[in-house]
Amino acid sequence: MTIDEIENLIKQGIKDSEVTMEGDGCSCSTTVISSEFEGKSLLERQKMVLATVRAQIDSGELHALSIKAKTPEEV
Repeated sequence: MTIDEIENLIKQGIKDSEVTMEGDGCSCSTTVISSEFEGKSLLERQKMVLATVRAQIDSGELHALSIKAKTPEEV
């Protein structure tokens, strides 16, 4: 799994998101900025991002994903 593939999955799952990726395909980190996170706790935000790549994590295609999820106002 490539960084670009992970980024695309996140962008498809979280509308109007700005996604920055680091690392390699099986273990990486992401910063996701979206107004969809407004009013959500940090845990809720992380769950939203994880949901976009859940199938890849469950299959072992993606081993680890470190997540920073922010609203545009928090940047």
